[in-house]
Amino acid sequence: MPAKRAQTCPFCAIVAGAEPAHVVLDDDVAIAFLDQRPVFPGHVLVIPRDHFETLLDLPVDLLGPLFERVQRVAAAVEQGLGADGSFVATNNRVSQSVAHLHVHVVPRHRGDGLRGFFWPRRKYQPGEAEDIAARLREALR
Repeated sequence: MPAKRAQTCPFCAIVAGAEPAHVVLDDDVAIAFLDQRPVFPGHVLVIPRDHFETLLDLPVDLLGPLFERVQRVAAAVEQGLGADGSFVATNNRVSQSVAHLHVHVVPRHRGDGLRGFFWPRRKYQPGEAEDIAARLREALR
């Protein structure tokens, strides 16, 4: 991990507590928080605590533990938000807005209008992110 990259990485700043985020899971392996510009409310990013740019850079011994957290978050999105399912994805370099490995967990509902890879983004209304993060934290207990 290049030290300079980690020092300027916005996700590393969230891990360090230097930048605010609506955190729904935080443990020794990963941190999961609401995307600031979600596809749908409850869109969560799950990242390893350590800085790895892409999935290809993640050590094999962290692959299982990271995706255990992704699986838990996907279940929480469905249970805590009443979603019909979820979309789980990661980008490697192309379309990767932050150069820190992150897995998108997006709540899905039948007929929600999401087609292919066109991801319309929105912003949370005041108080909405706090409410959704609290519901997801409760579902993760």
